[in-house]
Amino acid sequence: MTTAATPGPETDRADSLPASWNPGEVESELYQRWVDSGYFEADPSSDKPAYSVVLPPPNVTGNLHMGHALDHTLMDVLTRRKRMQGFEVLWLPGMDHAGIATQTLVDRKLVAEGIDRHEIGREAFIEKVWEWKRESGGTIGEQMRRLGDGVDWSRERFTLDEGLSRAVQTIFKELYDQGLIYRAERLVNWSPTLQTAISDIEVKYADVEGELVSFRYGSMDDAQPHLVVATTRLETMLGDTAIAVHPEDPRYAQLVGTEIEHPFREGWTMRVVADDHVDPEFGTGAVKVTPAHDPNDFAIGQRHGLEMPTIMDAAGRIADTGTRYDGMDRFEARRVIREDLAAQGRIVKEVRPYLHSVGHSERSGEPIEPRLSLQWWVRVEELARMAGDAVRDGDTVIHPKSQEPRWFDWVDDMHDWCISRQLWWGHRIPIWYGPDGEVVCVGVDEQPPAGYTQDTDVLDTWFSSGLWPFSTMGWPDRTADIERFYPTSVLVTGYDILFFWVARMMMFGTFVGRTLTGDTSAPGKVPFTDVFLHGLVRDEHGQKMSKSKGNGIDPLDWVDRFGADALRFTLARGANPGGDLSVGDDAAQASRNFATKLFNATRFALMNGAKVGELPEASALTDADRWILHRLGEVRLSVDDALDRYEFSKACEALYHFAWDEVCDWYLELAKVQFGNDDEARSSERAEHTRLVLGHVLDVVLRMLHPVIPFVTEVLWTALTGRDSVVIADWPSDVLPAEGATESVRRVADAQTLVTEIRRFRSDQGLKPGQRVPARVTGVDRADLPADLLDQVASLARITPAGDDFTATASLEVRLGLSTVGVEIDTSGTIDLAAERRRLEKDLAAARKELETTGAKLGNEAFLGKAPDHVVDKIRVRRDLAETEVTRISARLEGLPAGSTA
Repeated sequence: MTTAATPGPETDRADSLPASWNPGEVESELYQRWVDSGYFEADPSSDKPAYSVVLPPPNVTGNLHMGHALDHTLMDVLTRRKRMQGFEVLWLPGMDHAGIATQTLVDRKLVAEGIDRHEIGREAFIEKVWEWKRESGGTIGEQMRRLGDGVDWSRERFTLDEGLSRAVQTIFKELYDQGLIYRAERLVNWSPTLQTAISDIEVKYADVEGELVSFRYGSMDDAQPHLVVATTRLETMLGDTAIAVHPEDPRYAQLVGTEIEHPFREGWTMRVVADDHVDPEFGTGAVKVTPAHDPNDFAIGQRHGLEMPTIMDAAGRIADTGTRYDGMDRFEARRVIREDLAAQGRIVKEVRPYLHSVGHSERSGEPIEPRLSLQWWVRVEELARMAGDAVRDGDTVIHPKSQEPRWFDWVDDMHDWCISRQLWWGHRIPIWYGPDGEVVCVGVDEQPPAGYTQDTDVLDTWFSSGLWPFSTMGWPDRTADIERFYPTSVLVTGYDILFFWVARMMMFGTFVGRTLTGDTSAPGKVPFTDVFLHGLVRDEHGQKMSKSKGNGIDPLDWVDRFGADALRFTLARGANPGGDLSVGDDAAQASRNFATKLFNATRFALMNGAKVGELPEASALTDADRWILHRLGEVRLSVDDALDRYEFSKACEALYHFAWDEVCDWYLELAKVQFGNDDEARSSERAEHTRLVLGHVLDVVLRMLHPVIPFVTEVLWTALTGRDSVVIADWPSDVLPAEGATESVRRVADAQTLVTEIRRFRSDQGLKPGQRVPARVTGVDRADLPADLLDQVASLARITPAGDDFTATASLEVRLGLSTVGVEIDTSGTIDLAAERRRLEKDLAAARKELETTGAKLGNEAFLGKAPDHVVDKIRVRRDLAETEVTRISARLEGLPAGSTA
């Protein structure tokens, strides 16, 4: 309920707001006004303290998913707040060229058009990709605008920009010249479909129902040398060069060092080697060794100097074995080899199903093939040590600290990094080969010798994105942005890419910092001073979102349905450091309701003349005014402390409950009484003070909420204050808890308790919420409740003073801070007792049925054994509530006067 406002300037300000909050009608216009006003553009010549963040570049091929929306929301919260706190803020946006994803997408598009990229050639294909990027690459930018991202669009970058290409070529040559980049034949994750090496992060593991085949190597005569081995990848036996056993396994001691003939490859023998890697208790204690197609076997091959023949071509077909299997697809060869082994009687056990984890290419979906391949590598030992020391020494701080052990486990045991990809789209490796095998690394502004040809491979996308914090600011040049905004202030990203992207940036950042300064202790040796790691966004049941489960949520769908503020508040409210968050439509609707609540509250305040101005002296204010100002200061301190610690959820919870529970549910209701119902009351000093206090509280609350929900706060704050934009408003750092407010806080808490208990008591008596009844409150002197506060209690509790004919029909006692007060109510003539008994009996029957239903489920062992924990917990809550209701309603029925029957 709202009090009607007197027409005038206050009403005019309220009329500047729409009748209701419809975010879709204003968000786009507001965002464009912010951009056009230059609010998000950073000035390196400013004398303000610098605060900088680079956006983790999303793939140019993609659309923003919920993980992106969370990332972007949290970064926007940080940068908007810092801008309000007086910092010169740079939030730098951009996109990643996404080598494999983009090439695959454009290649499929061309195939659909009847074009083969191999026929048109490399240069023509790359031009086709650029055409696609120019036509379709702006999708993510538009989505970011819809989220409200306050990025500096004037500095938008792309990992294949000319400037970033210079950075890539520069650091490649520096690393190469220092011996930190080299070429070698090593085992890689190979995608036969894409025909390239892929990174570990592009390999997704899934359980696959395969076959474990045990077969016999060596003589078919049990008296002659032979061994039994087992494998799920039978085709790799064509590349076996050894059989390994444990050095102390007595079963095979006499065979170590001997040669076993291969059953299909004529003249091919396999040496029996002794290796500690073998578990003598597993299977037969003998394992086949395929050094070119298995990571563990590769290590054994290195230890024993084994040959390492590659038996598959780039497309995953058997090749160069001199057998009838050459030319077969690897899976076809698996089947045929099993049949041939069976025909020779070498399969010693019945082939049986075997569930095992298999790596699949994230982009093409097929099982990856471990494959020995000549590739370019980064020697990471020194770089990883510097990245680890940066965290150990406190130059970079990881939030939450609980993630530090995972960081050290990774960087302290990092293996050399394969950086070459057999693609066309990407940064081409700046290595050139001479006619006689010469190798030259060509740097920026250098030309290769005449007659030399460039390496055909491109660099792993993670190589260029690893330079992102400084390449986007103009490195290798010492630009104004580098001088002003580097190192960046914080990196916000998910804990799931801590090892991949974050580690790469830390390695390159510490390397660049060292080479720029020549001093490993100099500032600027790290790319960011803080790393905040958030969790994954899951569905409302805690399940990981995925296309296969059909439980994914499109963040732009939520923007359409609930508004960008609702999306942002839902995500920020659930973002605990390092923890996953579960979201669903109910959470988004609740956030939308919160925005609507703020809108309605501010509109009501404006209709009643709330304004921003100098606050009166505390002594001139009511207890309610002093209480809300004190709580405002406490909440401001709590919010600042939480945001300084990257505890977004804690900050949002504090703001939500203060705005909804204390400002809207309590202070606005108390303010209505203070405004009064007639012209004299509304023009009183108390009413004017209330307008100033209410205006101040809303001003501060809207400013604190702005970084999280920028659109609704912009509309409301500008209407409240008449100023240009909350984006450039000051953060309320000077708002502190009120001094000397202790007694006011206690008295208001007592008033809240009294109102709450009377309302509950009225409900138990069957009174309608708006029905006023006579009441007598006793003991108020001892409780130290002043008259004006008692008037507010009476108004909110819907009670009127007791008259001469007052007859108490019900009473209760309420324990307050200093003493107990009594409340007597006269309900005579106000309740239809027969109707009330019928209502209560109906409610009691429903509560008993609910108690019976939930009790039966919780007593069913079969149900408890199958139902998820969260389902069982919900049923327990329902049962407990039903028990409470049965007790409450039964007591109410017993308390009804005798004879009140239908």
